[in-house]
Amino acid sequence: MISTNIFIDNKRLAGGMVFGKTEHEEHSVSDTQTSATLTSTIFATLREEILSGALPPDSKINIRGLCERFDVAFSPVREALNRLSSQNLVRQTDRRGFKVSPVSLTELADITRARCLVNEAALRASIAHGGADWEEAVVLAFHRLLRTPRDDRSPGESQWTLAHRQFHQSLLAGCGSDWLLAYCDHLFDAAERYRLIGLSAGGNWGDADAEHRAIMQAVIDRKADEAVRLLCEHFEKTKRQLRLLLARAGG
Repeated sequence: MISTNIFIDNKRLAGGMVFGKTEHEEHSVSDTQTSATLTSTIFATLREEILSGALPPDSKINIRGLCERFDVAFSPVREALNRLSSQNLVRQTDRRGFKVSPVSLTELADITRARCLVNEAALRASIAHGGADWEEAVVLAFHRLLRTPRDDRSPGESQWTLAHRQFHQSLLAGCGSDWLLAYCDHLFDAAERYRLIGLSAGGNWGDADAEHRAIMQAVIDRKADEAVRLLCEHFEKTKRQLRLLLARAGG
């Protein structure tokens, strides 16, 4: 006969096994999730500020100031900076400090060369394997870019900057390789940082709409060699204009 006086804890069964989480464990999981959210927020904010030039190249990062700005402890700021370092956007200095990565003509040339190589592979794969849905997405992204007004006063936050990124992503989206797309996105961000810095220095990229249209047309016509040539010329033209701007500024 089972006694009615036995109290069954919903976290324990016979043999002393514990199911569910203790109060301490629940607090620990909650704290971990909160820290990860804070880290992601700080990372995304600083990343945007670096790419847009709001945080200038080679500038020192005040970790204590970031803690006060985001109202957080040291740990999530440090983790966000480590993630930015893995993307070559910040560099660690002596005494555990950080600074925004500098820009240089050598790095710009290296980024452009890498973009041409990696984007060529992704673009050829997209043209070879992309279906009708991919073609429609390319055309739609181009027309959205064409209709979006440019605002070079705040280029890092403009709708044109977002539409420009989406157009370039659409060209490669049919390649079928997440790794290739990730590399292309990383290189796009590296080059975009230079482009936005160039705009703030008075750069003018000329008739980008015509270049984008020609690339789009070659892509949907499945002319792989022509599409690759036009895309790489697009990258090289931007590099040449940025080289002039950076040379004038002593970059």
